[in-house]
Amino acid sequence: MSDLRNYISKIKKNKELKTVKTKVSTKYEIAGITAKVDGSHAVLFENIKESDFHLVANLVGTRKRFALAVGGTEYNIHEKVISAIKKAKAPKIISSGKFQENSSKNLLSMPIVTHFEKESGPFITSSIAYAKNPETGKQNSSFHRMMPIDKTHFSIRMVEGRHLHRCFIDAKEHGEDLKIAITVGVHPAISIAGAYQAEWGKDEIDIANSLLGGKLTLTKLPFTGLNIPSGSEIVMEGRVLQDKTHPEWMVEMLQTYDHERSQPVFELENMYFRNNPIFHDVLSGYSEHRLLMGMPIESKLNGDLKKAFKQTQQVSMTNGGCNWLHAVVQIKKKHDSDAKKIIKKTFESHRSLKQVTVVDEDIDPNSAEAVEYAMATRFQADKDLIILKNVRGSSLDPSSNQKKLQTAKMGIDATRSLSKRPEGFELAKIPKIDKIKLEKYFK
Repeated sequence: MSDLRNYISKIKKNKELKTVKTKVSTKYEIAGITAKVDGSHAVLFENIKESDFHLVANLVGTRKRFALAVGGTEYNIHEKVISAIKKAKAPKIISSGKFQENSSKNLLSMPIVTHFEKESGPFITSSIAYAKNPETGKQNSSFHRMMPIDKTHFSIRMVEGRHLHRCFIDAKEHGEDLKIAITVGVHPAISIAGAYQAEWGKDEIDIANSLLGGKLTLTKLPFTGLNIPSGSEIVMEGRVLQDKTHPEWMVEMLQTYDHERSQPVFELENMYFRNNPIFHDVLSGYSEHRLLMGMPIESKLNGDLKKAFKQTQQVSMTNGGCNWLHAVVQIKKKHDSDAKKIIKKTFESHRSLKQVTVVDEDIDPNSAEAVEYAMATRFQADKDLIILKNVRGSSLDPSSNQKKLQTAKMGIDATRSLSKRPEGFELAKIPKIDKIKLEKYFK
């Protein structure tokens, strides 16, 4: 199960995929259909007006399908991801890949989707870029959205200071263009690994191989010399030009428009694709986008906090916080000081967090209603609220200081006070309620 088609076959068997045979357009229509099915099944479009390629969307748009992608269940996702990070192992390299069945020099043959009315253009939103680390010689893989300029050029979004940008700056300082490869349409385990922010010098593709049980294979490209997944649907190789930029702006995880940026330009050397290729589109700001970016961080937080504080039960990046800005930590409290220490550690582990709420083990961290109940009955604002001012936050938050990347953060201790009578916080239960079947009484 190392390529996209294997995964699609699996979710189809599980009735998690629906196929659209009606002709659809890449201009807003595909985005609109994907938005309508958000939180439910994946969609395979087989008849696209502007392209001969097929297109899949909402691929890992639920925790259930995310779990399938990492070979686990909804209850052990984090254990699977954490284990893969610890046991990361380089894939085997084979001489040829399935993507080499066809070649082209025209990037516009792909069904690149126009998603939102005020974006600067259509975007490839699932593209993973591969580059060589200038210090270690190992590869790096990471998500980067791309906007077509013409048949052989894209703008490529890079966050300053992240690994691909560091590789680009190093090449530029040496007076060189940066050779990179790009894949579109890979097994989602590769996408999940690509979304994980591994340490500088570590190759995320090794994590993907671990998630896939060591079954991932790579193939070397002729121009860049980079190794990319052999089962990729679409592969591009070329260079990021050292001296050219292009303006663009896009919708981010919060479903808000980012400001205009001048981004580097990718120039195509070769494009390859499989027979009957399947393009993968991720609708920005919707469930698949949020889970792809947020779940690897959620796994990291679970690992970090459980290691530092044994009383940690689980950590959830909330849907209301776009799976990025808000977290809820469930603990089995031992001391009244536990929550505040855990809040501090949680902020340190993920700098983009804006709010951390700590709850007891009887509160479901994935239920907004349960968390609000904990705040209503166990939280006192004058004692249990922590406010941090003018600290590093997320560039995605439009309410923050965008120039200095500073924000205010809030920590909420919504746990029971150990100095008060425990009976006052106990949730009342009705014995044997689980055994009552209403159909027995209402016929």
